[in-house]
Amino acid sequence: MEQHIDTLIDNITPKIIERNRLKLKVSIVVVRWLTFQHCAFRGHDESVGSLNRGNASYTSHQIQQEILSIYSDRIRDVIRNEIGDQKYCIIVDETKDVSKREQMTVVLRFVDKNGYIQERLFYLIHVKETNALYLKGAIEKCLFAHKLNIENIRGQGYDGASNMHGEWSGLQALFLSECPYAYYVHCFAHRLQLALIVASRDVISVYQFFSKLTFIVNIIISSAKRHDQLQAAHLAEIERLIELEELETGKGLNQIGTIKRTGDTRWGSHLGSLNSLLNMYTASCSLLHSVIKEGKGAKRGEADKAYDYMTSFEFVLVLHIMIRILGITNDLCQALQRKSQDILNAIHLVSNTKIFIEKLRDDGWENFLQHVLLFCNNHEIEVPNMEDHYIYGIGGFRQPKDHVTNLHYFRFNVFNAAIDSQLHELDFRFNDEMI
Repeated sequence: MEQHIDTLIDNITPKIIERNRLKLKVSIVVVRWLTFQHCAFRGHDESVGSLNRGNASYTSHQIQQEILSIYSDRIRDVIRNEIGDQKYCIIVDETKDVSKREQMTVVLRFVDKNGYIQERLFYLIHVKETNALYLKGAIEKCLFAHKLNIENIRGQGYDGASNMHGEWSGLQALFLSECPYAYYVHCFAHRLQLALIVASRDVISVYQFFSKLTFIVNIIISSAKRHDQLQAAHLAEIERLIELEELETGKGLNQIGTIKRTGDTRWGSHLGSLNSLLNMYTASCSLLHSVIKEGKGAKRGEADKAYDYMTSFEFVLVLHIMIRILGITNDLCQALQRKSQDILNAIHLVSNTKIFIEKLRDDGWENFLQHVLLFCNNHEIEVPNMEDHYIYGIGGFRQPKDHVTNLHYFRFNVFNAAIDSQLHELDFRFNDEMI
């Protein structure tokens, strides 16, 4: 039976609307799941030139972003309602995304209606500049948009960059001038990490060690194939030691891992990287030796260079020094990352850490050196005569260093210098004025 075109359209439209709503509902569920699982969005090709463009498929990048924007607005509304008219603190940090765009994260810390301390990631803002005045304007715009009063700020938490903690023109000073109760507290864990990084860069031998470490790690785990070879070599070494009854066995022991990279902003990553290299030292040397023999082109030269680094006495010495120092500070590092930390307890932890490091410096050299010599003996690493003059430089530029013996250089110029640098940074980062 023929129908008028208007009647036909009216009959079809409700079905299309119902179908499109179902598609949208499914898309929302999928977007939510991918977001919570930190999975990548992979929709259809919705470009103009695509031969397979969907019709209201809701899988285009634009639709996905709109759905995410709605989610984020709803979440921020919930956080805003949690805060109500209560006082709150702001925690701000800067970072870059994969496209190298500078971004600022804003976290709000407050006490909820039940009396529990809460921390909520509130906003991720793209910033074109990083000076204090620009950042303050961006934060204020974010807070004003959600009717959060600046006068209710009761704390500020930033890193130690000058644009953030500057006494006169830093971000904390600008907020403090408008809200006198917005006290600034430098992130304790971040402050400790800065101390470790600065200490590693202040002593030349330690700075060179970490540069070599990065090179070695990149060579060893540069591909999936080498990663598999490393794990196979490690498994063979574990089996050998178990057969010789030199390795304890049991549930959870002797796990097959890999070499870890260091990161300046990842707490404890330096210690994790050093321990992983020490645990897989034999396997790593075996892998490099294999690449030297069977590799091609530049790979052989890179592996040979990495192998020379790893099997040098000075590299092994600094490896053990940094493991000792970072091992002492690791407990402090972990404690300072707790969600709720008492300042007085933090000061006590810092004080104890300094005592342990000073004890290592004053009384720990002899036992430490014997431990390193034993390691070198077990791995057939050549140990220089400690009474000979220390030789620095390479090739034709090698020459004695100011008539200093190896023993004096390794103890005072490396061991003591690394510890002194660490103590100096801890004193500077955790003095009474900073706390």
